[in-house]
Amino acid sequence: MHSMRPQKLAAVGLEPDSLRAAFPRLVYAGLHGFAEHGPYGGKPAYDDIIQGLSGNAALMAQQTGVARYFPTIAADKTSGLVAALAILAALMQRNSTGLGSFVEIPMFETMVAFNLVEHLYGEHFEPPLSAPGYPRVLADWRRPYRTADGHVCMMPYTDAHWQRFFEAVGQPGLASEERFQTMAARTRHIEVLYETTGQLLAQHDTAYWLALCDRLEIPAARMNQLVDLKQDEHLQASGFFEQVNDPAMGTLRFPGVPVLFDGQRPPVSIPPRLGADTQQVLLAAGITEERLAGLLARGAVAAGSEAFKH
Repeated sequence: MHSMRPQKLAAVGLEPDSLRAAFPRLVYAGLHGFAEHGPYGGKPAYDDIIQGLSGNAALMAQQTGVARYFPTIAADKTSGLVAALAILAALMQRNSTGLGSFVEIPMFETMVAFNLVEHLYGEHFEPPLSAPGYPRVLADWRRPYRTADGHVCMMPYTDAHWQRFFEAVGQPGLASEERFQTMAARTRHIEVLYETTGQLLAQHDTAYWLALCDRLEIPAARMNQLVDLKQDEHLQASGFFEQVNDPAMGTLRFPGVPVLFDGQRPPVSIPPRLGADTQQVLLAAGITEERLAGLLARGAVAAGSEAFKH
């Protein structure tokens, strides 16, 4: 698995065709900026480039009026998750056929597919029924609602949710309005629906709305700041954060693996330092100890702390 431009690896003989010819069971995964067979193939790419090209920045501009990237490395992380799924699929195929495969995970195509799950919208149809862009998600008022003392994330979604909400806040007339009665109608009038809701929520504090939504079975939560996450009662109770002691960096804190296997969370570990596995890998590849000693002495390869310094 690599995340380098494919032509750079081909120049040193590490392209998939050569390696798969030598090792037919090999699953070779390339995380590229773009699919190789297209005109962008082989171009360099980072998260910001892909976010701009795949529509992320334009989605932000459409919602807020300002073109900007998502404030997280969305393209890198999404592509990594897709790569993990693709590699697992290739390994399952190898179990059936005995043969490996070349798995190409292009960041650009991955993020276009990610964004258009909902935003292809009316262009699913031919001729198109509307321009791309899912109105509910793009609504400017789709944001945490300001309360009298902070913010609350509240999402009435079903017809019953909205009916109960409007009745509970003393607005039964809104519950019976045609523009708010069905999912399709609410989508057409989403901006005014969310703005109206925001004005209502400003009248009471966050605790009031959380209690009300709990009683009405409407999904709702307080808005956490990043600094709040360490103290979040659920994350603390589930043992989400882990500490790891590292010889070089001391005590480190990490978010835990989010997935549980039979109720158990896999432990967090730190990857080996550069060169930590040099000797083991070369010996496994058939290099004799004598030759390895010579390579190390000449500086042709480096191992352990020496490799880390380089």
